[in-house]
Amino acid sequence: MPEIIIYAVAGRTTEQKRGLVKDMTEAMVKNFGVPAEAVTIQIVESDKDSKAKGGVLFSER
Repeated sequence: MPEIIIYAVAGRTTEQKRGLVKDMTEAMVKNFGVPAEAVTIQIVESDKDSKAKGGVLFSER
């Protein structure tokens, strides 16, 4: 039972997330040979003021 965890800054639409999980599921089915029903995907979102890169908050980039 493969599980994919995706970390992302909040702000994507439900439609964008739907497309992402569909594509990721298809990749798992193709490459791992598992049924789609066995694939679990979790999207973990952070607010822009709770994530930084290079010492700068995403909200300030």
